[in-house]
Amino acid sequence: MTADLPYRPCVGVVLADAKGRVFVGERADTPGAWQMPQGGIDQGETVEIAGLRELEEETGVAPALVEVEAETPVWIRYDLPPELLGKVWKGRYRGQEQKWILLRFQGVDADIDITRHHREFARWRWSTPDEVLENIVPFKRDVYRQVLAAFRDRL
Repeated sequence: MTADLPYRPCVGVVLADAKGRVFVGERADTPGAWQMPQGGIDQGETVEIAGLRELEEETGVAPALVEVEAETPVWIRYDLPPELLGKVWKGRYRGQEQKWILLRFQGVDADIDITRHHREFARWRWSTPDEVLENIVPFKRDVYRQVLAAFRDRL
C-alpha cells in the first residue's frame, strides 16, 4: 500500500553559473537519466546545510564556492513510478518531498569533480533551464518545472 508509506525528506540543489545555466549530471546507475544534485536531509540538518553537503558529495564543489540565493517557498512532492516502488530507499518511501535551494557557482569548471565520494554522476554539463526539463526523467518533470519556475527570474 503506497498510501501508507511516507515521503522521504529531501533537498535539491539548482547550481547556476553566472550565465544562468544549470548544472546537471547523468546518473552513473542510469545512463541517459540527467538530474540536478539532490539527497536526503539528515537528522538535525537544515535545508541549506543538507544542500551544501549534498552538493559537495556529488560534485566536489565546496560551500565556499557558492552563494545561497533562494529557497523554494513550499515543499514539492513526487511519487515514485510503480516499477521503482519497493526497489529504492529499501521500500520505505512512496516518493520524496523536497525543498530546493538556488546556489550561484563562484568557481570555475575545474572546481567540479564528480569522481569524489560515491560517484553519483557519470558525466556532467551546464544546461539551460529548458534543456534541463527536456532531459529529466518523466516522473520528476513536474517537480523540475515547479523548481525552475520558482527560480526563473534568477536564471
